[in-house]
Amino acid sequence: MRPLAIALLLATTLRAQTVAIKAAHMIDGTGSAPVTNAVVIIDGDTITAAGAGLAIPANATVIDLGGATILPGFIDAHTHLIGRPLGEPGWETERVRDFEGYSAIRGVEAAQKTLLAGITTVRNVGAPYFNDFALRQAINEGHVPGPRMRSAGYAIGIAGGHCDDNGYRPGVAERGPKEGIANGVEEVRAAVRYQVKYGADVIKVCATGGVLSEGDAVGATQYSFEELKALVDEARKLDRKVAAHAHGTEGIKLAVKAGVSSIEHGSFLDEEGAKMMAERGTYLVPTLSAVEAVDNAAKSGVLKGLRAEKARLAAASVRTAMKLALANHVPIAMGTDAGVGAHGTNMHELTLMVEWGGMKPLDAITAATMGGARLLGWDKKLGSITAGKYADIIAVTADPLQNIRALEQVSFVMKDGVVCKR
Repeated sequence: MRPLAIALLLATTLRAQTVAIKAAHMIDGTGSAPVTNAVVIIDGDTITAAGAGLAIPANATVIDLGGATILPGFIDAHTHLIGRPLGEPGWETERVRDFEGYSAIRGVEAAQKTLLAGITTVRNVGAPYFNDFALRQAINEGHVPGPRMRSAGYAIGIAGGHCDDNGYRPGVAERGPKEGIANGVEEVRAAVRYQVKYGADVIKVCATGGVLSEGDAVGATQYSFEELKALVDEARKLDRKVAAHAHGTEGIKLAVKAGVSSIEHGSFLDEEGAKMMAERGTYLVPTLSAVEAVDNAAKSGVLKGLRAEKARLAAASVRTAMKLALANHVPIAMGTDAGVGAHGTNMHELTLMVEWGGMKPLDAITAATMGGARLLGWDKKLGSITAGKYADIIAVTADPLQNIRALEQVSFVMKDGVVCKR
């Protein structure tokens, strides 16, 4: 029986009952050392107790995971569930060829793969036509399986910049503030207000050039400090955080000074920028999976010319940026940029955080649990196996502290107290 079919059968029987999960080991997501002989007690969608050797209520349905290690549901703080993945036929022209609803339909498949990989929460940072809002609604209402979502709607950027659709003749794919393309302080404010009006939980801004966009340098600044400050101020007034796509050194610093909550990618981060981020509590979301994906795409010929050159530059610099961030105690949250890389391979990011970035396995796991929860503003309900939090629990059969790649083979997924994979 397929995992989702099992989930549907178990959902009606487990959700309203007391459930006890047993496993040989538990990493609770707080950064604490793992515990053995772990027991987690769940009532409905909420954890009521967790620890070593807890007594199991007589009325509980027991899920015995044997020698497995259980962890909180992981949080991917940088996804693109909507749209065609890099390299798929049609990926470069989807904005002008695909029907508006097509990307939302494709998002259903991406959301399912993401959930079954052990990612129970995502922050989706940019999608056309507000289709991420449609997917979020379908998941929240229980029509399709997927992670809970923080969604940004359109990413906001300058005309001709990384967030724009470039390379077409005039009149094709031209966009304005409603679609995220905003120039000058007033248009930036209008763009933020429009995204929030239609449901944005978070604001995404493109502070520098990018790898996949046509015609811009990967590290070039794109917004002035005044424009970035206006965007952040407007978002704060509306109780929204700002995630800033920023590869280049100067663009990172401008975005940090403006008050963004996170720097996405940060490929050319220098020590001054790392110190600024640490002082202000600005998170780095390194998206190493995307760097690997674009580097491979350049090597295989999927990316050519300037875009291939930009991919190689980012790949060459990102490991140094990660080490600078760690040395300066920059807070880190896990994010994959899934959609650039394949959906459902999110846990590979942890492998790269350890093998490329030099993080300790426990620190990488904490970045993907409590780190993500704090960045998203959901730390009171997510990020750790703690009483009072949502029952988002995953399991792997091997010890990820000994081999971080164990996380790439998730054997059990529970979201909101419902078993989605076993």
